[in-house]
Formats: sequence, structure tokens, C-alpha cells
Amino acid sequence: MSDRTSRSVRFFGGPLDGRVQELGDTEPIAGTVLKHVHLHDGPKIETRYELGRAEDDRWEFRLCPAPLPEPETDGVG
Repeated sequence: MSDRTSRSVRFFGGPLDGRVQELGDTEPIAGTVLKHVHLHDGPKIETRYELGRAEDDRWEFRLCPAPLPEPETDGVG
């Protein structure tokens, strides 16, 4: 595997799907979560990606499932 291939990461899912990005100078750590915030004319959209290794030993960011909304409380507790 070339040094360039080993220092890049591909995104899967969400708004960054297909993007390839160079990894930083620090050693990548599987399980690291990256949060992407998309600002536009509408509401803010946040997506999370988890870093891991693909079967071919390349790095990839996979879209994380959306977190469940906080339950509403009725003030009685």
C-alpha cells in the first residue's frame, strides 16, 4: 500500500459520502468520532462519522446512526 493511500480516509454515508481526505500527522485511532456541522439557509444539520479500518486495511469514516431524541419531561419527578 502506498504512503498516500495509508494516510487518507474515505467517507461513507451522509453529506460527506465519497469525499476523500488526508489524515493529519498524528496516528489515526479507530473509533474516533468526527462531527460535521452543515450550516445553510435552513436548520443546522449535524452528522457524526466513526473512523475504522476497511477489509482492505484502508481508513474509512462511516456515518453513525442519529442519536435518539431526549425524552420530554412533564416537570413531574
